[in-house]
Amino acid sequence: MFKKFAVLFYSIFVLNLVSAQHAEATAEAGPATTVLSEEDKISNENKEYIDHHILDAHDFTLMVDKEGHHIGFPLPVIFYDNGIHAFMSDSKEGFMHGEVTEVDGSYYKLHHEKIFKTDASGELKHGEDDFPTNEMPLDLSITKSVFIMLLTAIFMLVLFIGVAKSYKKSQIPTGATKFLEPLVIFVRDEIAIPNIGHKYKRFMGYLLTVFFFILFLNVLGLMPFGINVTGNITLTFFLAILTYLITTFSANKDYWKHIFWMPGVPVPMKIIMLPIELLGTITKPFALMIRLFANMTAGHIVVMSLIGLIYVFKNVVAGVAFPFLTLVIYLLEVLVALLQAYIFTMLSALFIGMAVQEHEHEHHAAH
Repeated sequence: MFKKFAVLFYSIFVLNLVSAQHAEATAEAGPATTVLSEEDKISNENKEYIDHHILDAHDFTLMVDKEGHHIGFPLPVIFYDNGIHAFMSDSKEGFMHGEVTEVDGSYYKLHHEKIFKTDASGELKHGEDDFPTNEMPLDLSITKSVFIMLLTAIFMLVLFIGVAKSYKKSQIPTGATKFLEPLVIFVRDEIAIPNIGHKYKRFMGYLLTVFFFILFLNVLGLMPFGINVTGNITLTFFLAILTYLITTFSANKDYWKHIFWMPGVPVPMKIIMLPIELLGTITKPFALMIRLFANMTAGHIVVMSLIGLIYVFKNVVAGVAFPFLTLVIYLLEVLVALLQAYIFTMLSALFIGMAVQEHEHEHHAAH
């Protein structure tokens, strides 16, 4: 039992490396084939399913039928390589089933949702780390994650413009405002004011935007369509960069003074602490980026792995226990979706508050 459990989870994290080593050994040994056990085949299928769920894609797949056909809709493929090239992912130039695509006399292939330039045969040259060394054009495609982010942004604009208009008619909340108003007040009273102080109004727009944007994307990530946007480290990187830029350009002179030349500290210690404090300004947004990315990705992998275990054990106990456990973890993910939006917003407010806070001598001078 535990062997099967270990096989599945081992395959999720290291199967790519094992497959690469096996392919290299097979090429050196000749045409001999290796017969995979049923457990290995199931592990491979589970890994592919999990990868498909958590990774970005150039098309939007809603489901897969019994024959393995993907049911969904195409998305625009846009990339730059000696000019802008654009087409739909299901067109004759599209990347269908790993086939080679010819565009203006050049050949391209989609490998793990990344576009590589190849020859007519579609051969990919791999380096020591098993990552293709082929030239990569600049990919500007509207991928699944980008599509969901655009939809979420449009939804938020329509929603909050409607909320603003409703307050012009009446101060009594109606409709969606009844749900949103407590959350807005929560962000203001429990996040912005305690961490930033009386200057909180300057940053409420950003904090509310980040909170609801992450919250909506996290909730969408719980849908069974493989929408794992906040599990994309590129998104969390740019959200963290926004917090870093706002913190940096809003910081007062005392903030920078405490970083470059801490008052009340001996000069030798100031010299030692200077690089540490500078490094701290970078590690803060890095922590924001990794925290959101790791928590959301781990949650998706755990849920998908529990579902995969049903097909590994293939018995009545697994058929009852793992769906129940999956439901429990899924409900926990609902809480995590809200919690991660809160944590990212709270830490952003904390970092901003540290940069704009007034020190005691300034406070007394103001009075």
